[in-house]
Amino acid sequence: MYRYLLVLLMFFSTLYANDPIQPLPKTIAYDKEKALLGKKLYFDPILSKDNTVSCASCHNLELGGVDNLQFSFGIKGQKGIVNTPTVLNSIFNFRQMWDGRVKTLTHQVKFPITNPKEMGNSFKNLIKTLNKNSYYNKTFNALYQNGITKENIGDALEEFQKTLITPSAFDDYLRGDKNAITENQKKGYELFNKKGCVSCHNGINIGGGLYAQFGLTDESIANNLINHSTKDGYNPDFGLYNITKNDFDKFYFKVPTLRNVALTYPYLHNGQIKTLNEAISSIAKAQLGLNLTDEETFLIEEFLKSLSGKVNIIK
Repeated sequence: MYRYLLVLLMFFSTLYANDPIQPLPKTIAYDKEKALLGKKLYFDPILSKDNTVSCASCHNLELGGVDNLQFSFGIKGQKGIVNTPTVLNSIFNFRQMWDGRVKTLTHQVKFPITNPKEMGNSFKNLIKTLNKNSYYNKTFNALYQNGITKENIGDALEEFQKTLITPSAFDDYLRGDKNAITENQKKGYELFNKKGCVSCHNGINIGGGLYAQFGLTDESIANNLINHSTKDGYNPDFGLYNITKNDFDKFYFKVPTLRNVALTYPYLHNGQIKTLNEAISSIAKAQLGLNLTDEETFLIEEFLKSLSGKVNIIK
């Protein structure tokens, strides 16, 4: 635990040398033809074993890149065990998934595709299915020298996800338009910095750049939130420990992005907090040891609403 706290303290000590939050770019470089292929895959339930679940089933682009459920449903109506994180702006995360098990979106896709509770497929079967489809067979072979492979499926989906960035009014504000956000939102941003929220939620994605221990100032909060497990022994509530099996890593999770956070309820890795207002006050207490007033919570919530942006789906 101490090494993560040390890294956090070192990061925090240099945080204010520059602006702690940077604006999203208005555009990002990507391969359009591969992105269009990735878009086709993203919305196609062909990725699932029984052709009933697509990426968009859980990551609805009209709902902030989530489905607003505590746990998503996979094939055969099976309920998942971890809250679905947003896919929007995920290209800017330093790692993917709550426990940070993969570094890139290309390699992240294998988990939902092969998870028996999600898409329940295998890449052997998926590649065979895609090769039988004239569009996929033709397009993959035109864009990739080795045609349809697990790596190329992931690459195409990553290229599409590069397009899912959502510059917001707050980004305009950071670029110098002082009228882009309201006075209450400006006050909320000031509190967000002053209270220390920015120590974890910073950078271009206002999160997604480091691990943090959940329940940092009150371990009982973390313990109280451990209320589900699976028959195979995998418990996502332990976070990074799921990967390292190091006891010091228990309760460490990738800090989520706050972009579009007003849209991505319910909150936390287990989706137990239903409203943004409650999330702000609860997390301030769990992570910073603060009891925010109703006015402070309201103003921070107003600021967070300025982080919502529209995704422009490529055509």
